[in-house]
Amino acid sequence: MDASADFAPWSPRFVADPYPGFAALRAAGPVHWFEPSRQWLVPRHVDVSALLRDRRLGRTYLHRFGHEEFGRTPPPPEHEPFHTLNDQGLLDLEPPDHTRIRRLVSQAFTPRTVERLAPVVRRLARELVDGLLADGGGDLMTALAEPLPVAVIAEMLGIPAADRGLLRPWSADICGMYELNPGEEAARRAVRASTEFSAYLRSLIAARRADPGDDLISALIVAHDEGDRLTEQEMVSTCVLLLNAGHEATVNTTGNGWWALFRHPEQLAALRADQGLLPGAIEELMRYDTPLQLFERWVLDDIEIGGTLIPRGSEVALLLGSANHDPDRFPAPERLDLARADNPHLSFGAGIHYCLGAPLARLELAASFGELLRRAPGLRPVAEPEWKPGFVIRGLRELLVEC
Repeated sequence: MDASADFAPWSPRFVADPYPGFAALRAAGPVHWFEPSRQWLVPRHVDVSALLRDRRLGRTYLHRFGHEEFGRTPPPPEHEPFHTLNDQGLLDLEPPDHTRIRRLVSQAFTPRTVERLAPVVRRLARELVDGLLADGGGDLMTALAEPLPVAVIAEMLGIPAADRGLLRPWSADICGMYELNPGEEAARRAVRASTEFSAYLRSLIAARRADPGDDLISALIVAHDEGDRLTEQEMVSTCVLLLNAGHEATVNTTGNGWWALFRHPEQLAALRADQGLLPGAIEELMRYDTPLQLFERWVLDDIEIGGTLIPRGSEVALLLGSANHDPDRFPAPERLDLARADNPHLSFGAGIHYCLGAPLARLELAASFGELLRRAPGLRPVAEPEWKPGFVIRGLRELLVEC
């Protein structure tokens, strides 16, 4: 079928509520060609879950093929700073490089490291909620959702407090390239941010080499395994990925999640009455309104999806938001159910690219939601929010509340 009628990622109306369109795609079949982005859309949970783990697909093809050999046009030379930075991050690598770097980074990103951050995360959440309460409300996005995860990952990396205002704008400009068919202006901003962020991190790495601290950058410098070490570019790319991936999901889960709770007052009341529901509620909020809606993969070897041959050289778009609303996997998926017991959502991905920062994201979300539930029992919205134009990374422009 022609997917363009049901899948309209550049339409504000679709971005505001993509789920009816997803339902139409799932009902129409397991895979659909989408000409505007020249991708195969995959909307069903069973297929998305399997393909996230399928090694015949990859985040890159350059470990096996050149651009021309794979039937693709190389990126323009002027985009090189973005691709140098992006293409050596864990999210866009395949084995053996992915295996080596993830093993090294994991040494410095252990559950104990994350747990050691718990008091810092709770203190930051408490201070930000203090400010929101003192003001009687405000924009939940700028008052809490955005500053908390940025401050946490900056603390983790050892970025000085005076420099932390640089991080969110750099991240936003780089992430603009992850949208479908980004334009030249988005590329220009991403290149500039990549250049500036890389130069900043190289300077910080040099300072940590001379004077190591108790931070992740210092740990990455010394991480080694059987003679392997991270190159400086791999360290830079890892730090940028940890910042970008380490806060975008948390920011948008916070905004999307509170907006979902406001629209389901009976669920919000149940959560306020029993905060023991909070861990499961966070999983359900991530499922219900997924912060990352789409994950792209290259087809490295011919595959078949539901009887359709997808040839090598194609690109598939795995629709995580659709998979998370698939009635074949989730009973009554359009219902927000904070007590949902069986919840294999795909918001953190799956397979070798499963989100390394998932434990940290859960810690941050538990801290911020917990503080607001305890200390702002009358929290309510004062206006219906607008959605940012991006679809792949989907979230609110602002969420105005009063306490």
